[in-house]
Amino acid sequence: MTIALHGIRNCDTMKKARAWLDTHQVDYVFHDYKTAGIDADRLQRWCRELGWETLLNRAGTTFRKLPDADKQGLTERKAIALMLAQPSMIKRPVLDLGKQRLVGFNPELYERALRAN
Repeated sequence: MTIALHGIRNCDTMKKARAWLDTHQVDYVFHDYKTAGIDADRLQRWCRELGWETLLNRAGTTFRKLPDADKQGLTERKAIALMLAQPSMIKRPVLDLGKQRLVGFNPELYERALRAN
């Protein structure tokens, strides 16, 4: 099983997650949205599994700078289109453990999920 960490390299939360994984000697591949983007099929699967509300980073600068018309009346379809157009709107990190995905960084959840895998 390949573990993948998805996010943006310079994000502070990403740095914490990567440091935690490195300290705990977890082998993973890093997928940088800024350089590699995000595959539409993958994002749609994540939204079905986790909910688009969980994945859309409404607190981030990119979302906050959107025109009000783009923020109003959000649906899954509209949110996916926004995240595909600007992947920095996807909450990070997304830790893909194969059978499970975790959104955000929580050391206790990481430890529990990795132990279960």
